[in-house]
Amino acid sequence: MDHREHMNSLNDTCNELKNQYDKCFNTWFSTKFLKGDTNDSMCASFYSVYQQCIKKAMKEHNIELHDAQINHLETDKEKMPQS
Repeated sequence: MDHREHMNSLNDTCNELKNQYDKCFNTWFSTKFLKGDTNDSMCASFYSVYQQCIKKAMKEHNIELHDAQINHLETDKEKMPQS
């Protein structure tokens, strides 16, 4: 799959880590999970490193996890200009 088809990470510095995790996850999903093996530990190290990068980026941009989980799609807040 071409990298342009992937959703980028929250922060550009995390994109490569996200791509590595996505590649591992897709391999695990197709070769393990779909055959009944639900042990997802093979990608744990990729996920951990990517997660730390995201946490650092969120802190640098003053984004709280709660703020990132709020759905603004199809609400008035979706159309509000950023301040």
